[in-house]
Amino acid sequence: MDLQKTTNQIAAQAETLAKIRQEVNKVIVGQEKLIDRLIIGLITGGHILLEGVPGLAKTTAVKSLADALGLLFQRISFTPDLLPADVIGTMIYNPKDATFAPKKGPVFTNLLLADEINRAPAKVQSALLEAMQEHQVTLGDNTYKLPEPFLVMATQNPIEQEGTYPLPEAQVDRFMLKCVITYPSRDDERRIMTRFTHKQTATIEPVITADHVKDLRETLEQVYCDEKVGDYILDIVFATRDPKAHKLDSLAGQIQMGASPRATLCLNLAARANAMIHGRAYATPQDVKEIAHDVLRHRIMLTYEAEAEELTTDSVISTILNTIPVP
Repeated sequence: MDLQKTTNQIAAQAETLAKIRQEVNKVIVGQEKLIDRLIIGLITGGHILLEGVPGLAKTTAVKSLADALGLLFQRISFTPDLLPADVIGTMIYNPKDATFAPKKGPVFTNLLLADEINRAPAKVQSALLEAMQEHQVTLGDNTYKLPEPFLVMATQNPIEQEGTYPLPEAQVDRFMLKCVITYPSRDDERRIMTRFTHKQTATIEPVITADHVKDLRETLEQVYCDEKVGDYILDIVFATRDPKAHKLDSLAGQIQMGASPRATLCLNLAARANAMIHGRAYATPQDVKEIAHDVLRHRIMLTYEAEAEELTTDSVISTILNTIPVP
């Protein structure tokens, strides 16, 4: 593998990534980590779940990214009365010729914003499973391919319980990253107040096309992940399943379910994408550490005892990262 050639390709695409950031930053103040995660999802083709209290610009961030990409964009506001047909579409009967024709739903797009995704019941959540994993939708007897690239970026509010439904584990696992959005710093919030308390319109210009996304993903294929880094990823994932075998006795009895094999794949892809957006043609253990919380926090289920002790998945992941030897 020619690392220098890949480095040159990454350098050539750095300007495009910088333009995406520049356009999104016309609307989003701070949140550099969030923007990086959205770009990682774009490069890897991984779906992203954004969690945060109201008013932190989760929806605005995804909408701004969509405007900068120049791709097909659809938004679904999930509500308790939403039906699967409202998401994927349905078959419509035509009495004139006595046939059924497909009426495709908003899922047939490049970037789907699932707003407040935990407000819809399980039958609607399950309608997204095939689309998220296989990039296809079955209507009647036929299966229809979704446009490429296809990404689901969903938002949810962690504090509201009334009128919400927990996401099924099978669906949560299909999200590559779960990003927790926190309050902005005092300086960032001052910039927000200065910028948005006066009437002004920020126009985001599209800077990338579907072909550009394809080029980015082809370059990602060339980013190198050393065998030692791969072993480090495996050690982290297996430590969530069998803590005692990795000298994490303190976590024994705290983890009910560890990370799935999909976590291993996502850690590898996300670490390489993180290296790519920092201009490197090879992934390092630091790339794995930077992305580990976002990849693993929704894939680890804690026991009741751990929750009673007010342990969080983030604290468990931090303990694992601080214990597993770095190559």
